[in-house]
Order: sequence, then C-alpha cells, then structure tokens
Amino acid sequence: MRANQSRVSEFLLLGLSRQPQQQRLLFLLFLTMYLATVLGNLLILLAISVDSRLHIPMYFFLCNLSFVDTCFSSTTVPKVLANHVLGSQTISFSGCLTQMYFLFEFADMDNFLLAVMAYDRFVAVCHPLHYSAKMTPQLCALLVTGSWVTASLNALLHTLLMARLSFCTDNAIPHFFCDVTPLLKLSCSDTHLNEVMILTEGALIMITPFVCILASYVLITCAVLRIPSTQGRWKAFSTCGSHLAVVSLFYGTIIAVYFNPLSSHSSEKDPVATVMYTVVTPMLNPFIYSLRNRDLKGALQKVIGRKTCSS
Repeated sequence: MRANQSRVSEFLLLGLSRQPQQQRLLFLLFLTMYLATVLGNLLILLAISVDSRLHIPMYFFLCNLSFVDTCFSSTTVPKVLANHVLGSQTISFSGCLTQMYFLFEFADMDNFLLAVMAYDRFVAVCHPLHYSAKMTPQLCALLVTGSWVTASLNALLHTLLMARLSFCTDNAIPHFFCDVTPLLKLSCSDTHLNEVMILTEGALIMITPFVCILASYVLITCAVLRIPSTQGRWKAFSTCGSHLAVVSLFYGTIIAVYFNPLSSHSSEKDPVATVMYTVVTPMLNPFIYSLRNRDLKGALQKVIGRKTCSS
C-alpha cells in the first residue's frame, strides 16, 4: 500500500527560464498577453450581450469561445505571475491535478467550439436558405452542452489516471504549469496506460473535430469558388485563411507536444510550444474571429461610446 502512495506533496514549477533578467521579461510578456486576452474576450462578451442583432448562433458560439479562452488562459498565467511576484515555484499535488483537469477541459472545449463554429459557417455559406431551420436554438444549446459534458469526462479520465501514479523524490517540473507530459516523466510508476490513453482516446477527441473543421472549410471553399464576384471570393478566402491560421496554430502545437512517444519529448522545446496554444491563441482569437467582423465592430464601438459618454 505504501509503495502505491505518492511521496511528493508538492511540485516545483521551474518555468521557461532560470535567468533573473529573462524571468522579468517573461513576467511582463505574460502579464501583457493575459490582460489583452481578458480584455479582448470580455469586450466580445459585453458587445454580444448588449446588441440584440448579435443574438444569433454564430455569436452564441463566439460568446462561449471567448468565455472558454478567458478561463483557459486563467488556468495557467495567474499562477505564473503569482509565483514570480512571491518568489515561489511551488504548487501542491492537489493543486497540480486541479490545474491539469481544467487545462484538459478548456483545451477540449476550444477544440469542440472551433469545430462547431466551422460547421455553423458551413451551413451559413453552403445552405443559406435553410440556415434558420437547421441552426435552431435547441441544436446550438445541445452542441455546446454536449461539448461541455464530453470535455469534462475526458478531463476527469486523464486526471484520475494521473492521480493513481506514484511520484518519489524528483518533484521539479521543467515547465510553467502542470502539464501531463513532464508529470509522466517524473512518475516512478508504470505510465504505459496513461500514454496509451493519450495516443488513442485523447487523439480521437482532438483529431475528430479537426477533421470536421477541414471538411467544413473544403466545402466552404468549393461554394466560395462558385461566387462570380472576385471581391466576394477574396473576402471569403481571407476570412477562412485567418480562421485556418488559428486552427493550425492550435492543433499543430498540441499534436507536436502530446501525440508522439514520451521519449521524444524535450524539456526545453515543449514548454515554448505550449505557450502558443495556452497563451497566444486565446489572445489572438478575439482579433481574428471577432474584430474583423463588421457587425461586432459596430457593437464594440457602441459599448465603448456609451462608457465614454457616461464617464
């Protein structure tokens, strides 16, 4: 029984650098990106909630994405900032598992919502006359609820698999948050089941929505090519290109970090790659998905104008 119990009560998060000068620079960089993420996504939520013209499926999904992105970034960045200010690197064992659970959940939600939004655009572009009949409020609520349930169950599965492992003497995580890969490397138990589940069930959870996104955009592209106006085609392709850039950034880094054998992981490259999908992508989403949108720009200008007038 004692051999199966964790001997480590806390972990040390070593972060991205051990050089004091680089740490101060990273602190300012993380703080700036976090504030931009929270402000950008909260403005999107506020603009959509106050403008009744935006109460349609596309913006309903966008609201959920903005909320998830804010939570996703808040799972890791505040701990990084707090550790720098307090001069501490510790995180408790239970706190580490809790952080890992929410990371899995919000990463999965980002994954599902990107697929749902791609499907919504597919219906709008390829079946515009049937859009209202197909994208009903009931279906939208079902898609989002199903995403939350699936993401929660997947996160719970991987957290429980991690909780059963033993951690002996080494408790230093060469990362800025409790990521699954460095934790598996630290474990003195057999991690074969964890690795198999990541490469099978985890891959299925990530790759299925990715395939749906690609299929949606292929069909959208075919429909756009039939548009007679060159300007109309260019505008549609420009928007699709921006969406696909964020999708590629999000999925590319996740696949590179997680879906390969444990022995091939690098404690130097992996943390840098994870910054892209945990910090950079949530910051970029409000600009790429929202601020390029004319209706949303108008709603944001009204919100900012009201605040200016009241002050």
